[in-house]
Amino acid sequence: HKAQLLQYLQMTSQTEYYVVFLTAFFANKVEHESRHCNGKGLQRQGSSSFDRVYTANQNCGHAYPTFLAVLWCAGLLCSQAPAAFAGLMYLFVRQKYFVGYLGERTQSIPGYLFGKRIILFLFLMSVAGILNYYLVFFFGSDFEIHIKTITSAISPLLLIP
Repeated sequence: HKAQLLQYLQMTSQTEYYVVFLTAFFANKVEHESRHCNGKGLQRQGSSSFDRVYTANQNCGHAYPTFLAVLWCAGLLCSQAPAAFAGLMYLFVRQKYFVGYLGERTQSIPGYLFGKRIILFLFLMSVAGILNYYLVFFFGSDFEIHIKTITSAISPLLLIP
């Protein structure tokens, strides 16, 4: 059973590692910009470029707990492959948001809006998994195959901006 569980959670877990990598990358950018602007350690006072990097990093860091919660719920309760795909798309979008924030702040808006759509998709996957559980529990009707088919068909539509 342990091998089956690990195999089942593999894609979602790999997405989690990409989150860690991206968070470390953003933190490194903040440190680099701080040292470049001040020549010392991390300090919030500095140029507007440091402020933009710092704010973008904070915004990404504040969004990750919600993302991780809906990612794991969607992967465990509904379907792992579409959840992992949506998770990878979300990380790509957060990277675009971060880079857009370093330029003009309006350049980050498309990444922000696209990320909200992906979070909504993962949330709806989680809700579908929960509803299916209750349908099985109360009525004996299992729609898992249908839900997996629908989410697998819809997940590529996340690529449309």
